[in-house]
Order: sequence, then C-alpha cells, then structure tokens
Amino acid sequence: MSDASPERIAIVGMGYVGLPLALQFCRSGLTVVGLDIDVAKVDALNAGTSYIRHVPSAEISAAVASGRFIASGDFAACRDVTAVLICVPTPLDEHHEPDISYVLDTGRNIAPYLTRGCLVVLESTTYPGTTDVELRDVLEAGSGLNAGADFHLAFSPEREDPGRMSASVKTIPKVVGGLTAVCRDRATALYGRAVDTVVPVSSCRVAEATKLLENIFRSVNIALVNELKVVYDAMGIDIWEVIEAAKTKPFGFMPFYPGPGLGGHCIPIDPFYLTWKAREYGQHTRFIELAGQINTAMPDYVVGIVTKALNDDLKPVRGSTVLLAGLAYKPNVDDERESPSYVIMKKLEALGATVLYNDPFVPVIRPTREHPEFAGRHSAPLTTPVDAVVIVTAHDTYKSFDWAGLRCPVIDSRNIVTHRPPKYYRA
Repeated sequence: MSDASPERIAIVGMGYVGLPLALQFCRSGLTVVGLDIDVAKVDALNAGTSYIRHVPSAEISAAVASGRFIASGDFAACRDVTAVLICVPTPLDEHHEPDISYVLDTGRNIAPYLTRGCLVVLESTTYPGTTDVELRDVLEAGSGLNAGADFHLAFSPEREDPGRMSASVKTIPKVVGGLTAVCRDRATALYGRAVDTVVPVSSCRVAEATKLLENIFRSVNIALVNELKVVYDAMGIDIWEVIEAAKTKPFGFMPFYPGPGLGGHCIPIDPFYLTWKAREYGQHTRFIELAGQINTAMPDYVVGIVTKALNDDLKPVRGSTVLLAGLAYKPNVDDERESPSYVIMKKLEALGATVLYNDPFVPVIRPTREHPEFAGRHSAPLTTPVDAVVIVTAHDTYKSFDWAGLRCPVIDSRNIVTHRPPKYYRA
C-alpha cells in the first residue's frame, strides 16, 4: 500500500476494545476489517449481531450493510490495508507475570502480509518496551521489512470504559507514541480521523507508561480506601460516610470507594506489568505491590464477614447456600473478566458452601481463562431461598430491589442497600 491517508484498516481483536473502535472508524468514513481468531465472533459480526451488551446490534448491522465493516479470521486481509491496530488481551500467567503471547502471536500472523508504508499500532496494555522491542522483532523477522523505515510502528493505549455513557471512543482523548516522529505523526493522523482529541507523546514507551500510570493510580487509591475500610470498621466508623464528608472539600481530594476486590482487565493486572519490568532495571515497586496485596485480600475479608453473618444466624459455612448478587466486575455491564465474584465463589465453595449467583447481565457464565470450572452455570433468581446473600456488584437492579424483606443475612460490599433487612452486614 502507499503512504496515502488510510482508507481501509484492519483491527485485530473484536472484543470490548476492538469492536467499539472499529465501529467508530466506520462512522468516520473508513473501511474496517475486523480480525478475530474466534469463528463464532466473526460469524456473529457478519450477521450483524452483537455479543457485547453496550454495543447495539443495529450499529454493527448498519456498518456491515454500508460495506464499511467486515469481520474475518483470515490475516491475509492485512495485505490490503494501510494500518493494522492490535487490540488483544495481555493477561497475567499462572506465575503472576505478564503474558504478551497474544500480542506476539498477532504480530507473527500479520507479519507475512505487512506491506511497505503500512502502520501497525499496538493498543493492548503492556510494559514499556513491548512495542519497540518484542513486537518490532517479530514484525521485522516475519516481514523482512524494517520498522521506522519500511513500515510505521506506534503504541496508543486503549481507554475503553464499558458501560460509561458520558464518554465514547470519539470523545476520550487518545495518547499516541511512535517508534519515530514519522511513525507518531502517521498514527496521530489516523486517530485524528475518528477521535476528537489526539495527544502525541515522544515515544512508544512514554505512551505505554502513561497507560500503566492511569491504572496504577486507581489501584493504589482503591487499596488505600480498602485498608481504611477495615481499620475504620474495627473502630466502629462508617468508611462510606467518611468518604462522603471528605469529598465536600473542593480541592486536594478525589473520592475512591472500597469494594470486594478488583475486577476487569486493567486494574487487577496492569500494575504488575510495571512491577515485573522494573526488576529488569533493579528497581522495586514496593508501593504498587503493597496496593496489590491489599486489593487481592479483599475477597478474604468479604468471606470473613459472610462467615460471621452465618455464625450469628447459628449456621456454619459448610452446608449453607450463599447467593452472590452480581458477577460482572462493574455496574450494568456484562463484562465479568477478573471479577472478584469468581474469587469469592471459589473461596466459599472451598469452605463447603453451595454458591449460586444472580446477574441480569450475565445469564450464563461463559468460559474464562481464569475460572473455566464455573462455565455453564446459570443466574438464579434473587428470590431464591438461601442462607445468605452477598452483594458484589452495584447494578441498578440491586439498588432498587427490596432487600428489607429478606430474612437471611445480607452482606453489602457496595453500600447500595437503602432499606436494610434485619440481618444486614457491611463488607
């Protein structure tokens, strides 16, 4: 392809990041090939069907009908595009270390079809150096081309926030860093066609570090209020009331809220990418690691409150049936990746409890990399007779539910119960 302004691009990974991005580029007048190795996703998209709750099927159907969007599993399509954007998972492995295999495998898949002048942008969150070293190496090895000379290479971190209605792909500023100034400018020009504000930075590594800072900031502050929750509870002080009072200060304070543990594909994972990479430079991220320890301990705290609530009700955990209200990691979405509900479920079952779940947005548990053993379980009604209910997710449905009528203990980890039942516990 020539160095002309991109008109046909490919986006690899049709998930929570790649699909909304693809539709935004289509709305902006570009033609998009959505690449994914999941045949079921490819078939659904070409049929105009969405598998992500906040992405309407009508938008996909319109894009397909206009000829501006087609899904495919054939990476040979990269031969006919002027840009390839990579939006694939970057999880942690079983040793809690970064797993960039999806990124590198994608690089190997597109490399044979890479053409001169093409732009490759990585959007997946990762540690500094992934784009200009690991990804660059596989692209150059598989294509015979040189990054920065024969093709352009850049990093632009995704900032997708599933369920947020006040912002969209178009309105959220896009940070862009390139291997060279020309690479950066090419990526800036591309995103400028679909996004209102593009923020160029000096390198891929600065852009990679920016994304990590954003998520580490949240992780550390959530850890702080989680720790204070436990401390203040021991003192008989309501952390939620404290936060509400503190946030009346018009400067120097930003409210963060405690919870049952971190969820999603960013905050529970991304800080550990920097922690791992920092060791290569002889640096120790004690603050980040401490925050991770506090946040990952929260499911144990919740289980402890469940145990106390059942004991107060003269019941042991073993043999009791517990309903978790909420499987999604955040309110009003169907995204349950890294959800603390899975951890709480596993810990309660290890203690001998029978654990059910309710979630209006996740009627059936899909297979996950982290907890495949739960796949196939179905959401149970909130009115199912159980020995205890644990509110894990602050869905609007739960905020309006009449919890006051329940006779069993209700453990509220999100502070959403207004009319409290007689056996009410905070976690």
